[in-house]
Amino acid sequence: MARPRGEGRSGRDGVVDAAVENFTALGYHGTSMRDIARSAGVTVASIYHHFSSKQEILQHIMTGTLTDVLGSTQAAVREAPEAPTQRLAALVEAWILFHTHSQAEALIGASELRSLDDAGRAQVVALRDQQELVFREVVEAGVASGEFGTTHPREAARAIINMGYAIASWYRLGGEVSPEEMAARYVDLALGTVLARSLTET
Repeated sequence: MARPRGEGRSGRDGVVDAAVENFTALGYHGTSMRDIARSAGVTVASIYHHFSSKQEILQHIMTGTLTDVLGSTQAAVREAPEAPTQRLAALVEAWILFHTHSQAEALIGASELRSLDDAGRAQVVALRDQQELVFREVVEAGVASGEFGTTHPREAARAIINMGYAIASWYRLGGEVSPEEMAARYVDLALGTVLARSLTET
């Protein structure tokens, strides 16, 4: 879903990009449809050709973002070797790369749940639950196989998930550490969190 800023800014995509920029800078409630129209270079009336309301735009951003990252993390697990340690490493790498490359969308997802109406919140919570299940299944498989020593797999999975949420709030592209290097560091942190045997036995 996320695109480099300045690319694809026309029609529906332009409205979405402008909304992401404004929601990130001003918050959902601080952003008006006029703000979005101004950033997109369109009229307010033209936005209604694509979305019926600001609420619909927010839901589109949040569900689209979660669907994208869920697909990415599921693919990472599916394509990794079967060993839980390797699957967790692939999963965390995909999770951190998403949160370093799509920070604005990730921040909106982390901060604007309260701004959704009941239907939108139900959709987003269902997607979040699916995402948590991906992590829990990998961690629980590692515990079952003896590769992970944690006695708190549910909490360990949630802690790893929250690492990704947090990194979106402070990481800066173009800094000293590339997204790939940061992902590798967080793989180490995640394996430590689950007490991976290869780490605890050395």
